[in-house]
Amino acid sequence: MKKILVIGDIIIDNYLIGSTERISPEAPVPVVKIDNVITNIGGAGNVVNNLLAFGTHADILSVIGDDDAFGEVESLFKKNHISSKFLFVEKGRVLTKKTRILASNQQIVRYDKEDSKEITKETSEGVFNIYKNIIVNYDIIIISDYNKGLLTKELTLKLINLANDKNIKILVDPKGSDYSKYKGAYLLTPNKKEASDIINFDINNDTLENATSVLKSKYNLTKSVITLGKDGIALFDDQLKLFPTKAKEVYDVTGAGDTVIAAIAYKLAKNLTIEEAIEFANLAAGVVVGKIGVATASLSEINAFVQNIKNKEDLKIILKKLKEENKKIVFTNGCFDILHLGHVKYLEQAKKMGDVLIIGVNSDSSVKILKGENRPINSELDRAYLLNSLKCVDYTIVFKEETPYELIKLIQPDILVKGGDYKIENIVGNDIAKSTVVIDYIEGKSTTNIINTIKQ
Repeated sequence: MKKILVIGDIIIDNYLIGSTERISPEAPVPVVKIDNVITNIGGAGNVVNNLLAFGTHADILSVIGDDDAFGEVESLFKKNHISSKFLFVEKGRVLTKKTRILASNQQIVRYDKEDSKEITKETSEGVFNIYKNIIVNYDIIIISDYNKGLLTKELTLKLINLANDKNIKILVDPKGSDYSKYKGAYLLTPNKKEASDIINFDINNDTLENATSVLKSKYNLTKSVITLGKDGIALFDDQLKLFPTKAKEVYDVTGAGDTVIAAIAYKLAKNLTIEEAIEFANLAAGVVVGKIGVATASLSEINAFVQNIKNKEDLKIILKKLKEENKKIVFTNGCFDILHLGHVKYLEQAKKMGDVLIIGVNSDSSVKILKGENRPINSELDRAYLLNSLKCVDYTIVFKEETPYELIKLIQPDILVKGGDYKIENIVGNDIAKSTVVIDYIEGKSTTNIINTIKQ
């Protein structure tokens, strides 16, 4: 199993969750009745939690104090199955604790307890001594800087230089105003505002390529990445590439940056390309921002999140994973305009032929070509959503072409299925699939019959 080491500031994230129905008579503020208290490991600890959720091995190297938070950290580490063997204790240090009060899924206020002074020289030497003795055991290093005093300029440069000497990629989630301490890292993951502050000009569609290029050259990065919030992630290697966000609903962006860098590291450790790693990071972040508080995204959640595949780039990522797992892929396509018993029985039979059922859904424009101007009754997104609600369906993707030939060529299914009285040699994609099967429709069960009944 690939191993990843996270170095960074540990934070305790505390959530007081409740409801509010009145304003305080003491001041014009809401009164929140607390129903639930959640305490999580945040900061670099949340990066580790994300890596563990992906099913990989991750350790953390950090500094904590000897205050009353020490026992709380150890308890949370044990609960989350995180090893505490590389925690360095600095006497008199106060660990950062952030407490948020939420009512009706909205954050009302946050109050912090912290000590952000730089670690002592003795502590820095202790941390580096641990690092140099264990670095060879890891495939990727993540620096998760929350600007809480651990990652001094001197220590950070030493961490990066040693990783480069060992030919180990080191990824940085940066903070603060001095990025020179990250010089030579494989990549940084600043958000748009952080990057804009560092390079001293506004970042927009017209300046994004220049911004990523400047960061890459100025700090001697192998790759340049800027996270763009709702607009996704930008990558600059030899040219600018944009990766749109995958989020469906955004409830809380807390910890999304932790998820992004963890996801990129996870895929790079598996020797995937940076493009594939960023695509995966977008998907993982899309899951996390749909949750309240500091959260993680498991592989099963990510797979469920992308059930309705948005584009062929997403499909390529999923296909790669399915083929790595030696899954037998079944493909079928159709309009599925008004979902009925005939469709369901047909799809249930198709799923039984393999491990994964992917459905190509005709776009609205292609349905009109096939069925006439009065069709479809339901939009392409509605049709895909209804299909995804079926237990037997794993993925759907809408295709705009008149036939699914190009889609079948991309998927290379083990089994191609069609319903009705087709002759196998006349089925589109028959020359690509390993085998082609025709399943009989249930007599009298069709969208056309349903429409005619409604008209009558």
